[in-house]
Amino acid sequence: MHGSTHDDRLNQHTAPTAPPAVGTRFRALPQPRHWLPVGILLCAAVVVLGLTVQLVPGDTTAELGVDQNLSQHHVAALTAVAMVINLVFGPVVGLLLIAVAALAIWLFRRDLVTAVAFGLTACSGWVASEAFKLMFARQRPNPALLFDPLAPETGSNSFPSGHVSFAVALAFALYFLVRGTRWSRPVAIAGAAMAVIVAWSRVYVGVHYPTDVIASFLAASAAVVLLAGLWNRFAPRFLDRLPAALSAPASRR
Repeated sequence: MHGSTHDDRLNQHTAPTAPPAVGTRFRALPQPRHWLPVGILLCAAVVVLGLTVQLVPGDTTAELGVDQNLSQHHVAALTAVAMVINLVFGPVVGLLLIAVAALAIWLFRRDLVTAVAFGLTACSGWVASEAFKLMFARQRPNPALLFDPLAPETGSNSFPSGHVSFAVALAFALYFLVRGTRWSRPVAIAGAAMAVIVAWSRVYVGVHYPTDVIASFLAASAAVVLLAGLWNRFAPRFLDRLPAALSAPASRR
């Protein structure tokens, strides 16, 4: 009797346990521990900034002075960079680049889950910016008041900047893609620099106010934080329903 009990205990310690099916496929996105309050606070910061620029007398006029000053000091090389950014980070080319990158991740790495996570993260900034644009409907800087309007745009979609929001979310998406590798630090630095350069370019071109681009960093960060929290919470249950051939990376099959 004693020997049987001892054997049962030994079997309990030595018997292998099967890993969860989703564990081989699901890759969690980095998120703050309290992701929901952090995301809400970032959204609230955008709302406060948006209300400030609408309610504080003279704010828009003062910010227009920044655009006008830059418009008077355009340099050919900087203008070329700004116009390339205007095209590449726009909605048409930007969405095309995201689609190509996500497709490449799926085809070459045979990892549909990572491809979807990358695409959703990169697009989340645009989604957030469009939501806040509808909320505040801020008029863009008037091209007629600029010395050298490079890409004249009008409309009530100035706050926040979609280009900058996309750049910030793309920086997060690229970092998430390479995190844990030797490329994580260089990509993080390059992504941050990219977002700052895109922010500068939107004011340089004269299609956004400085607070528009500041709000974009907050809005895109909020979108990424909330997306990561929701992804980590709900994605595994959906991934269990996917065929392993679709969801498992090639290196693990």
